[in-house]
Amino acid sequence: MDLLEQIRAVVGDTGLITGEDVGKRPADWLGSTSCAAKAVVRPRSTEELSEVMKLCHAARQPVVPAGGLTGLVHGGVATGDELQISFERMRAIEEIDPIGKTATVQAGVPLQAVHEAVTEHGLIYGVDLGARGSCTIGGNISTNAGGNTVIRYGMTRENILGLEAVLADGTIVSSMNTLLKNNAAYDLKQLFIGSEGTLGLVTRAVLRLQPAPISDATAILAIDSFDKLKQIFSMTSSRLGSLVRSFEVMWSDYYNMIGVESGRHQPPLAAGHAYYVIVEIAGIDPERDTALFTEVLSEALEQEVAADAVIATSKAQRDAIWAIREDIEGQIKAMMPGIAFDVSLPIVRMDDYINDVKANLTETCGEESIMAVFGHIGDSNLHLLVAPRPWSGEAKHRAEEIVYRPLTKLNGSVSAEHGIGLDKREWLPLSRTPEELALMRQLKSALDPYDLLNPGRVLEEV
Repeated sequence: MDLLEQIRAVVGDTGLITGEDVGKRPADWLGSTSCAAKAVVRPRSTEELSEVMKLCHAARQPVVPAGGLTGLVHGGVATGDELQISFERMRAIEEIDPIGKTATVQAGVPLQAVHEAVTEHGLIYGVDLGARGSCTIGGNISTNAGGNTVIRYGMTRENILGLEAVLADGTIVSSMNTLLKNNAAYDLKQLFIGSEGTLGLVTRAVLRLQPAPISDATAILAIDSFDKLKQIFSMTSSRLGSLVRSFEVMWSDYYNMIGVESGRHQPPLAAGHAYYVIVEIAGIDPERDTALFTEVLSEALEQEVAADAVIATSKAQRDAIWAIREDIEGQIKAMMPGIAFDVSLPIVRMDDYINDVKANLTETCGEESIMAVFGHIGDSNLHLLVAPRPWSGEAKHRAEEIVYRPLTKLNGSVSAEHGIGLDKREWLPLSRTPEELALMRQLKSALDPYDLLNPGRVLEEV
């Protein structure tokens, strides 16, 4: 019996997709590419995946895990020699503990489904990002996803109490801790968070939940200089403290392109300012929180730190403001072919960095090249949309050099929240020392000596 038939015996006929049916499945969330895997395996449980990996280990068959296909670094794109492991049949929310404030879920559960389920218990899950309707908890864990609320709740890493994973040889490592305090030797879950499926395949997780806020407010501000942008960040941080849930900044090139010129949105503020900042708070005292929020923004306007501001007066208005920031489809239409960069660096260095990158892009890749910038700022993360013109593979590589190489001297990182995958392997040494990379390879060799789990992703050599 060949390997695929052995796998079929484990997962059943509906758990294995082969032949022409594989190519009918998308390889990305947009559906612009087709799956090219040898076959797609859809286990229903940790135990089924364990049996599958035992077979793959014996046959030396490489596998690539797939979640919601929303990754931007090609870390989950399988080739014809690889099996895709899809978690689409592992979408159970197994338990919600409103007292301990935890949720136990399977890896294939979409992020938005978690949000909706825990809301019924007066709780929230602190991780939130634009792809919430498509991305899965397993994918979020594997890439240590960030998003719009990191400034308040932290990255995915800070919101995972325990998890379960299957190793390359089929061993199940179940570390389903539900405790806030558990200092019993090594915290093994950290091996799998952010390792992009190269050390183990996450199947289940215990999520840390938070009490749902009973007050919230959202505003968009127009700012005319980077110095004033730093001022407004300091002002909101010091005056509003832990109330601040999001601090998002759109450079004028992004706001004009997506919010004004695209015709896709009704811009809440006029064009012509250097930066547009979304500030959002969440708390437990509606009257006090709203009054303080309004007071701080009024002071910013009076002191001319902000040039203009709009406070959302309804959920519809709040959603319209966020829609500009999260309009991925609009970004693709305006910039493609192009590159979506995700970097981090100290806030105080961002202005010089962006100005230098823009100047070098124009000089090196041509005056018709396009660049738009937005980011979380408060957690040191910037997203750069770069479209060198004319487009070519060589121009793409030149743009990557322009964006990535300065980060080393700035103590920045080539990846703030999207991971490394295939696209950033070449640039990883700019952000990690040789000693760190050597230790990563040791871990990979120890846990996956035959390089079967997402092979070639993250590390170029094992």
